[in-house]
Amino acid sequence: MPIAGKLEVTIKIHEVPTDVTTKSNGWKEFTLDCGGRPVIVTVRPRMWIRLEEAKANYPLWVASITGQMGQSHGKGFVLTEPALQVFERKAKVAEAPEAPEAPAAPAAEPAG
Repeated sequence: MPIAGKLEVTIKIHEVPTDVTTKSNGWKEFTLDCGGRPVIVTVRPRMWIRLEEAKANYPLWVASITGQMGQSHGKGFVLTEPALQVFERKAKVAEAPEAPEAPAAPAAEPAG
């Protein structure tokens, strides 16, 4: 007999969605394209504010949206019970390869 499990989905984004609909009580609804599968996400106003603050305050950032797979629609689904975390990303600094050091010249011995 199978045991019960919980399926959670994590979606990562690095830009604020532009095609957004405002629902009742200020909730924001947008669609994310996850590998050709549209996912409808509806977030609370304070979660939306976190995304806008990340865009304004961090040059590079990533948001992690987690939730459960809800009702299917076409090839996609609705993300239910979404939670949002925003993280600042540090730019990767490309390190220049170090040039090999020239062999040290032999030290001259004092004459003596």
